[in-house]
Amino acid sequence: MTTIHPTAIVDPAAKLGDGVEIGPYAIVGPGVTLGAGTVVQAHAVVDGDTTLGENCQVFSFAHIGGKTQDLKFKEGNRTFVKVGDRTVLREYVTINCGTKDGESTIVGDDCLIMAYCHLAHGVVFGNHVIVSNATQFAGEVTVGDWAVISGLVGVHQFVRIGAHAMIGGASVIKQDAAPYFITDGAPASCCGVNVVGLGRRGFAKETIEALRAAYKLLCHSGLNVTAALERISAELPDLPEIRALADFYRSSQRGVIR
Repeated sequence: MTTIHPTAIVDPAAKLGDGVEIGPYAIVGPGVTLGAGTVVQAHAVVDGDTTLGENCQVFSFAHIGGKTQDLKFKEGNRTFVKVGDRTVLREYVTINCGTKDGESTIVGDDCLIMAYCHLAHGVVFGNHVIVSNATQFAGEVTVGDWAVISGLVGVHQFVRIGAHAMIGGASVIKQDAAPYFITDGAPASCCGVNVVGLGRRGFAKETIEALRAAYKLLCHSGLNVTAALERISAELPDLPEIRALADFYRSSQRGVIR
């Protein structure tokens, strides 16, 4: 059964799934869809063309689906926020809608976005992403599955953070951060393979050792990226993770932090 506190303001046009809970003084706008079992706590705001999946949690004072802060936004554009299932958005999280007509800001399934984080227009998160407190994502950032971003990190617009990456606390990420690697610092540098994270997720020892060899070629061999990738292709096992790492470097528009 859906439960709405008497002090909450829920637009009649909002679509609420079975078992949704809306807390005191929360606000839910007319373009909002909330999946079954989702909870919007006291004083939170869910607005805009925003869809949250099933069993999400929006904690107090979060604002999800607000208008983009991008000055390029044109009135009349219809933009969106889409959040998957079982994602947790803690206190004071802000997620803005897109800028271009039809653009979405997307957060996948099973993500945890801790307090005071900001996701600007057009940010796209994969699944199982964890972000610690007060990290800020500028517009059009992409974050891969299972990435872990520590607190107080600043991420430049258009940057990509690869799958299974680990970003250290208070880092400044101005270029792409490679998948499977740890990136840390201000200015940031790549400082090793995310061995602990990969081990927890059941990656084979052979895969982790191959990624270590790739890291040494890319970051400590003195070779440029093209030459390092040629040696990786010639010398390392043909594993999906090695191919994904190489593809990430080849497709970078901003360059990858080394």
